[in-house]
Amino acid sequence: MDIEPVRALVTGCAGFIGSHLAESLLGDGIEVVGVDSFNDNYSREQKLANLRDVESWDGFSFTELDLAHDDVESLVADSDVVFHLAAEPGVRPSWGLRFDSYVQNNVIATQRLLEAATRHAPRRFVYASSSSIYGQAERFPTPESALPRPHSPYGVTKLDGENLCRLYHANFGVPTVSLRFFSVYGPRQRPDMAFNIFCRAAVEGTPIEVFGDGLQTRDFTFVADVVRASRAAAARGVDGRVYNVGGGSQVSLAQTIELIGELAGRRLEVAHLPNERGDVKDTGADTRKARAELGFEASTGLSEGLLAEFEWMARSARPVAA
Repeated sequence: MDIEPVRALVTGCAGFIGSHLAESLLGDGIEVVGVDSFNDNYSREQKLANLRDVESWDGFSFTELDLAHDDVESLVADSDVVFHLAAEPGVRPSWGLRFDSYVQNNVIATQRLLEAATRHAPRRFVYASSSSIYGQAERFPTPESALPRPHSPYGVTKLDGENLCRLYHANFGVPTVSLRFFSVYGPRQRPDMAFNIFCRAAVEGTPIEVFGDGLQTRDFTFVADVVRASRAAAARGVDGRVYNVGGGSQVSLAQTIELIGELAGRRLEVAHLPNERGDVKDTGADTRKARAELGFEASTGLSEGLLAEFEWMARSARPVAA
């Protein structure tokens, strides 16, 4: 039976995916409590811009809060569904001294929310995980049953979050559902992510730097599809389970650069750099379980999604001089 929340908690609400999810929920008359700590992985100004449209809704309230240290009891107590998207993102920055931030924001924060959920019983706790938990998978498309082999500290912390969800479901009955997102893109994408960098370079007429040979492939997933999957998980996900969320558009970075060049109307200049630690060669999602149990299937093709992100960037970046 589908669960339709009246009031939803969205952590990481000022982020890329969180702001889109909040808009979708509000558009259907669901009250949203948004939470964000404005951590320093990218600028506060861009995160505030992500919230600009969301804040105009009467059903939206926002709290600036650090989930790893501040009180979360009332947030969970007053919510029908928890969408836990807040995290320290990114593979490449997760090494070295910054790893402490990943532990705090990805592991401790998740554990504290789950502890609160044991006392306040939300109808569903949806956890945003990542394809990074697979590392370099042994088979493609990769099913949820594949052995997790994270290839970065970031992937380790996201898998830790999944394991915590499983433990709190098994021991306390918290109705958790974990979603492994594959390479999400679209308007408002984080500035450190490939398509944001490529689209900005295309608009501004600057060279693109690519780590590796550009032949690495990703299963790119448009943000609107991720929002639909998240809501489907809240409505009809099976408690305690994990689902892949992929876009079905596994292509190489070189191909995407060609597509962006076509949108810009010129060939883009590319400089190749050595591979970065933590990066994997390929990703690809087996989404049969999500289709069968969530009724989810991605509906946005790569060309359509890239156009949406490119047009968003063209409105906000400095265009190249004619």
